[in-house]
Amino acid sequence: MSSMKQSSPQEALEASLAENRPGFLKNARVYLSGPMDFVHSRKEEKKRGWRVRVGQFLKTLGATVFDPWSKPSVLGMYDYGREGEKSARLRQTWTFEQTEKGRQARKQCCDTFREIMHLDLRMVDISDFVIAYSPTNIYSVGTPHEIIVATQQHKPVLFVSPPVSFTALEHLRKHLEEKQDEKGQLLLADLERQVPIKSNPGGVPSLWYMPLVGGENFFDGFGFARYRDQFEWTPDPVDRLEEKFPPARPLLPFLEQLHRKGKAPEKRDPVSGKMVPDDDWLLLDLARQNRT
Repeated sequence: MSSMKQSSPQEALEASLAENRPGFLKNARVYLSGPMDFVHSRKEEKKRGWRVRVGQFLKTLGATVFDPWSKPSVLGMYDYGREGEKSARLRQTWTFEQTEKGRQARKQCCDTFREIMHLDLRMVDISDFVIAYSPTNIYSVGTPHEIIVATQQHKPVLFVSPPVSFTALEHLRKHLEEKQDEKGQLLLADLERQVPIKSNPGGVPSLWYMPLVGGENFFDGFGFARYRDQFEWTPDPVDRLEEKFPPARPLLPFLEQLHRKGKAPEKRDPVSGKMVPDDDWLLLDLARQNRT
């Protein structure tokens, strides 16, 4: 008696999509942009962060994913632009010391991180579109650079700006008030000024990003809950955030619908005010070209 092979969660999603597959994102190349230096844990972010999940999802659609945590090898220069714990430790050698030793330390940092920047921007160059995760509470320089490069190349940037809520801060403030701890309250207020700690429950992005990215390309979350069982993702803080603030416009359902429809999304024309096809979505049909 033969037994039927059970499909994996990823295969099940692929089969579901294949039922009506125009496959708009099949063979599309996607770069995943977002903070890396000042995340809570680089190790955890690399192992199970949002890029891992979004990358798995996109691969079921047949897309090629460029993840700066897992860079592709460069032919003939296999260590070029590699980023990991070693590069994080190198960052700690930076000094402002005006000596030959100090200048050499700065040179090594600049040379190493120039390779990383070069490779990341090359991945942006060869991508069809960029997904950028940019919470307003995490400092980042590379993410704006990559968004600007993609925008200048007339590539779509799908921008995820999640709500920012400091639950632990709220609990600490309440605790200090109840205990009438005046010194603790003063220290907390001073800490908030130094950081600064600013909640953003609406996930409103920086005003500069609004005209740069365009109103139709913003999302307030990923919508992981809908796909968690299919991919067997382990619950993490992003899931708890999306449970507390259910996304009004989640990214992953948008990508799935875009893939099924088989045509570019629309944007608002600034002159007529009407919705028109977004001509930044230039996904070249090389397979059809090769058949003719």
